[in-house]
Amino acid sequence: MFKPVGSAEATMTIYLDGKAIPARAGETIAACLLQAGVSHFRTMPVSGAGRLPYCMIGHCFDCLIEIDGIGSRQACLSAVETGMRLRTQNGPASIPGLDV
Repeated sequence: MFKPVGSAEATMTIYLDGKAIPARAGETIAACLLQAGVSHFRTMPVSGAGRLPYCMIGHCFDCLIEIDGIGSRQACLSAVETGMRLRTQNGPASIPGLDV
């Protein structure tokens, strides 16, 4: 379903939940993870249902993911960077130092 535009060669590596995923310069995190067959980027706070990107233009917020320790980042608007660490966001993002 998703085919890279330009070079199809993966020139960098990103990590999702500790698993190495090949990435291409210039692509978004969402495109990279979808192409890698990732089943979900986050889970719903109440039901726990997995969610994937829907609109791919930053309107729906279904692609929220933790990027380098910061939660609730939009994967569809964020470009891949060599060595970035991603985590599946389970429920709402945690904010260090905030007791909820």
